Amino acid sequence: MQISELFPECSSRENLLKVQHMVAKRAIIKDDFKDIRFIAAADQAFLENRIISGIVLLDFRSFEIIERAYSIQPVDFPYISTFLSFREGPAIVKAFGKLNTKPDLLLIDGAGINHPRGAGLATHIGVTLDVPTIGITKTILCGKGVEPTNIGETSPLVYMDRTVGWLLKSRQKCKPIVVAPGHRVSLDSSILIVNSCFRGHKLPEPARLAHEYANMCKSEQRIKSSEKMFENDNLFIS
Repeated sequence: MQISELFPECSSRENLLKVQHMVAKRAIIKDDFKDIRFIAAADQAFLENRIISGIVLLDFRSFEIIERAYSIQPVDFPYISTFLSFREGPAIVKAFGKLNTKPDLLLIDGAGINHPRGAGLATHIGVTLDVPTIGITKTILCGKGVEPTNIGETSPLVYMDRTVGWLLKSRQKCKPIVVAPGHRVSLDSSILIVNSCFRGHKLPEPARLAHEYANMCKSEQRIKSSEKMFENDNLFIS
């Protein structure tokens, strides 16, 4: 499948819904991966009219950072709830393409199958790149579940009588995070893998590092923009 089919130029609601139904149909919600040696996470940051996607690749056993990559894309799609893939997806795909080593599994800051049409950002990216993905969010997009109270405790997230993910209490005095399979990962494995990635923070370590990296890239770009403006002002004065 061509990437252009999953991120079409025609942005009519009818066409976008058609793409999402296609993504959901192609999503594999069972384990389809070998032993995980490298795990990565992707997160996004916004600067004016640009989106910055940062990906951090780690050794799954030691969580040593192996590689980082980022992309900067113009924001050419508005924020519309449940259509986040079309806004953030192209930047993730471009950043992923810059990695010299491809991960065995990718965590994404976004929903997976816990989406009204089963096509959240993690599912969309997983199907696009044909890579196992898990979605992680801080809020519930759809479905209901009993909020866990103790660290490490989980409860099913249910939407339309179907379990689509998990609520996971990762830290005291914090709301639970939402974990869901995206593509080529089962419900049970999604929570087991994420649970093995915590290092004392609310987010699993790969996702936390990707969040920091995306924001670091944002800060660097802001500094570059300021320096360029300063240089232009000096040229104007001289």
